[in-house]
Amino acid sequence: MNHDRGPRPETLLITLTGKDRPGVTSAVFATLSRAGVEVVDLEQIVLRRRLILGVLVTIPRDWKKLRDAVEATAKELGMQVEVDRGTGDNRTRGLGRSHVTVIGTPLKASAMAAVAGRIADSGANIDRIERMARYPVTAIDLHVSGIDTDSLRATLAAEAARQSIDVAVQPANLQRRGMRLIVMDVDSTLIQGEVIEMLAEHAGYGSEVGEVTEAAMRGELDFEESLRERVKLLEGVDESAFDAVYDAIELTPGARTLVRILRRLGYRFALVSGGFSQITDRLAEDLGIHFSRANELEVVDGKLTGRIVGDVVDRAGKARALREFAAELGLTEASVIAIGDGANDLDMLNAAGLGIAYNAKPVVRDAADTAVNVPYLDTILYLLGISREEIEAADAAEGIVTPAPPV
Repeated sequence: MNHDRGPRPETLLITLTGKDRPGVTSAVFATLSRAGVEVVDLEQIVLRRRLILGVLVTIPRDWKKLRDAVEATAKELGMQVEVDRGTGDNRTRGLGRSHVTVIGTPLKASAMAAVAGRIADSGANIDRIERMARYPVTAIDLHVSGIDTDSLRATLAAEAARQSIDVAVQPANLQRRGMRLIVMDVDSTLIQGEVIEMLAEHAGYGSEVGEVTEAAMRGELDFEESLRERVKLLEGVDESAFDAVYDAIELTPGARTLVRILRRLGYRFALVSGGFSQITDRLAEDLGIHFSRANELEVVDGKLTGRIVGDVVDRAGKARALREFAAELGLTEASVIAIGDGANDLDMLNAAGLGIAYNAKPVVRDAADTAVNVPYLDTILYLLGISREEIEAADAAEGIVTPAPPV
């Protein structure tokens, strides 16, 4: 049965603009209520204390009387108003709906123009725009319809690279709100730097190990083989080095915020690392992270032996850990977000519902669902539809003070 036959109902679009102040919206709706109209659609935004209010209502018999009443209300409020007569609701959004999150430091108008241009060229439409953050990054969320998510992601990935910005494209579905497990790499993701290099400094092999680690993360070496070779160089290091390394670790900016905010929302967290459990287990306890899996360095008589106990947590092992943690929580893999930077994270990123390459090597950026290349781990919250204002309000309620952005 075709429910679209017959004349489309007439509507009035009322657009009010001017200086924002308390009572504007209530005054407008008080006027509308006296006309007995129904609200069909509604949008309101405030930019630098300037309000833009758009209300789509059913048209009354004497629509000119309502127009005059709305104009009189606007005059009393010191605002401008336009009343447009037309037919129907907003046009039906096309199939294929996505969230496009654009992140820049700074975000230039030319970059936004390029992104909007590519969306238009693809035949898609931007239905709504929301600001997610203005500091320390600018993050804008676009609601896009009319093109499937994979095609849009491919279109915008190249433009993001040209504009030196981050563009994350995700399907607009309930899954975005329902993800409940975050699986993170540790070295150069949760923390700054590589633990094995810090341990190697205690053995006098810091630079040599660093070169091998970098090649392994680029995918140029077999991870397990290169790890065992690097660990051999740690033979004889006193186990007190674990304490020294842990004390020297610097978390990635925004790491505590990411965990704190999402834990409040019921998320679970897991660390899955090609590093060492003597460090990652302590990190998990410190941050309130629920699961942790990493390699265990063998220690005998207080000294590292240069060997690993048990199987190596390699590229396949990371993906296997993700699946096991998800199963323990009763979640599907689609309900998992994975975050990593190296080639040994690729299987884990591909296994997750959303794989995020965080300041990653090119081979990882090219394969992941999306990439974040700013030095703030809590930027990932914007990809989940959580704004900076919501983060700060939640922290303020807990007595946590957020530094004010520059004016």
